[in-house]
Amino acid sequence: PEKGKSMSSDIELVQSSFEKVVPIAEQAAGLFYNRLFEIAPEVKPLFGESDMKAQGKKLMATLGVAVRGLSDLEATVPVIQKLAQNHVQYGVKPEHYKPVGEALIWTLDQGLGDGFTPEAKTAWVGVYTLVSDTMIAAAYDGEAA
Repeated sequence: PEKGKSMSSDIELVQSSFEKVVPIAEQAAGLFYNRLFEIAPEVKPLFGESDMKAQGKKLMATLGVAVRGLSDLEATVPVIQKLAQNHVQYGVKPEHYKPVGEALIWTLDQGLGDGFTPEAKTAWVGVYTLVSDTMIAAAYDGEAA
């Protein structure tokens, strides 16, 4: 299959599966943060005294923008890059992106059950990798290691 074709079908899968998360967004956000803090306890202090319910709403809104924006990467990439640069101020490091991805995939699996097909999982992993690579490059490239 052509490379472009598979990416567009991945994007469609990610978008259609995310639509099923929207009605359970609050529970999904709770699952996500619980899982993230379980597998990467070192990120918990980055949230300080944050209201995690409000944080969860922000997470789901941002995910929604990113997922819908996959259809127009040209417009979405600068938004993702800016988000990444903002995250640096909160103390986010490149190595934090991996457990975030793992927590996201785990949350989708828990929240969607059988609806999270192997194809959807593969699509999400591919899209998350693309987005996180874009964010890491925007936030950290050119900095002294």
